[in-house]
Amino acid sequence: MVSASQLLELGLPRSLVRSWLATGRLRPVHRGVYALGPQPLTDHGLWMAAVIACGQRSALSHTSAAALWRIRPAQPGAGVHVTVPGDVARKVNGIKVHRRTHIGGKDITRRHSVPVTTPLCTIVDLASTLERGPLERVINQADTLNLITPDRLRAGLEKMGARPGLSHLRRTLDRRRFRLTRSELERIFLPLVKRVGLPLPLTKLCVNNFEVDFFWPDLGLVIETDGLTYHRTPAQQAADRIRDQTHTAAGMTPLRFTHEQIAFEGDYVEGIVRAVAARLGRARA
Repeated sequence: MVSASQLLELGLPRSLVRSWLATGRLRPVHRGVYALGPQPLTDHGLWMAAVIACGQRSALSHTSAAALWRIRPAQPGAGVHVTVPGDVARKVNGIKVHRRTHIGGKDITRRHSVPVTTPLCTIVDLASTLERGPLERVINQADTLNLITPDRLRAGLEKMGARPGLSHLRRTLDRRRFRLTRSELERIFLPLVKRVGLPLPLTKLCVNNFEVDFFWPDLGLVIETDGLTYHRTPAQQAADRIRDQTHTAAGMTPLRFTHEQIAFEGDYVEGIVRAVAARLGRARA
């Protein structure tokens, strides 16, 4: 991908550029931006062409940046998104231009030679349009690819000025760090148990050599609750699996919910407990 100004800076006469255009050696992609040769443009070529067309200090952003970082699939028909400085009034057909008053070196990097907003800025931009579920998947994917951890993401937000999506992103991170105290957990969960029609469970009891949160011996039902964060260590995850597997091997049914689910998704938790309790009741009968 090359611009007309780059060709002229290399000393090529305008007549030669016109000749290459006429013979197909150069193909116009945007005004003053050309592809070399007849090969079809890849996504990377389209992204680079869009950034070049928008001028210096521009960067691929939003859903296009997310696709380049591989934290969210490219959205068909979404066009190419580019962020430019606030004082740039340029409009380019086929490109969705976003203007930002303050965009500096800390906001832009390069990936596969394409100028692009950093993972931090890209996720903030996405947060302005994504619901919590898709936004969580973006955060998890960025973490999986070692682009940015949730802790580094949170630290970066604290240094960032007001921007669309910022408050939504903070709330999403807070939800995934949510943890109830023991008294709060019982205050919310025990009324749910009553609505299901179960007797009050035994709590903080040792079952199969593990202290469990809630236990119904007549049903063989064990419910554990986790105050999950984004980062649970492999050792913690392995310990949870061993606990659940041990209960299952002893003929019991383990269920595991997060504190967030109990606090904010009570209807879902109630439905699962109700269905499992009914199945166990029928089996015992």
